[in-house]
Amino acid sequence: MSLLFQSLKIKNVEFKNRIAVSPMCQYSSEDGYANDWHLVHLGSRAVGGAGLIMAEASAVSPEGRITPADLGIWKNEHIENLKRITTFIHQNGSVAGIQLAHAGRKASCSEPWNGGKQISEQVNGWRTLAPSAVPFRETDSLPVELSLEEITRIVQNFKDAALRSLNAGFKVLEIHAAHGYLINTFLSPLSNFRKDEYGGTFENRIRFLCRIIDEVNTVWAENYPLFVRISAIDWAEGGWTIEDSVNLSRILKEKNVDLIDCSSGGLVPYAKIETKPGYQVPFAEAVKTQTGIMSAAVGMITTAEQAETILKNGQADLIFMAREYLREPYFPLSAAHLLGDDVSWPVQYERAKL
Repeated sequence: MSLLFQSLKIKNVEFKNRIAVSPMCQYSSEDGYANDWHLVHLGSRAVGGAGLIMAEASAVSPEGRITPADLGIWKNEHIENLKRITTFIHQNGSVAGIQLAHAGRKASCSEPWNGGKQISEQVNGWRTLAPSAVPFRETDSLPVELSLEEITRIVQNFKDAALRSLNAGFKVLEIHAAHGYLINTFLSPLSNFRKDEYGGTFENRIRFLCRIIDEVNTVWAENYPLFVRISAIDWAEGGWTIEDSVNLSRILKEKNVDLIDCSSGGLVPYAKIETKPGYQVPFAEAVKTQTGIMSAAVGMITTAEQAETILKNGQADLIFMAREYLREPYFPLSAAHLLGDDVSWPVQYERAKL
């Protein structure tokens, strides 16, 4: 059997293969509620055989949304609809995970198909938050620099959201610390200019994330995996580096984090990103080989052969796929055929098995 279709056990959760559906914002919620779109979108990937299915970035507070249409988990009323989705995913042999997020200074925007620009407070938008009062784009509104009290409140928001995630039936929790959103802006010296215990040195800049992890660990199930998604580098001079990511990963490993999901970029609009198939895989390899923590590779991974090679080379433990899953919800079923693996299909689909 190929490595791609070998099972992987992390703590007490077993994934039937190494293929994960990456969190992909759908911008299809109202007041943060999951709905039939999310059930079908995520449920079809379970029918399609993914080992892990991650729900999109879910806001831990209303002001933490990228857009007004983001999925949310800031109130208990969100749990019921999410529970329906996790139940379906688990009934079909996949594992349900969720990514907890706060958009920070990149919040209060319109949906991508409506331009994606920041919405002003005068047009149903809201004030954005950041470690320092520096906007993402020069044309954006100035974000509010968080006070120490507000930082503590947001840490509590993540903790509360983690408990709701558990009650909603999720078995994997991922903290979103990438792509220029709030946690990422604390990490990078290109966006964090604070002079207190949350700014300046590496140890200070990672303090916010570490506090979140510590608090989440008090409510998240000990036998369920905890992931962190990072931007492994900023792709900009003077920014966060792969060496920083390796050092952070060593620290997170000691804080009960099981896997580092290695993406990159998104912090500053002037970043020069050199994209090509598998361009972020070396980041996952560096984290995995230099720290011993598990890692996930993501970014322009589109074929079964490519994913299998990454695993064979020992560059990552999980393969996160995003846009290819928008094109092909049943990717694992066709990938297994291409790699010569005989995997189970849903009984309703068996008559069409390749």
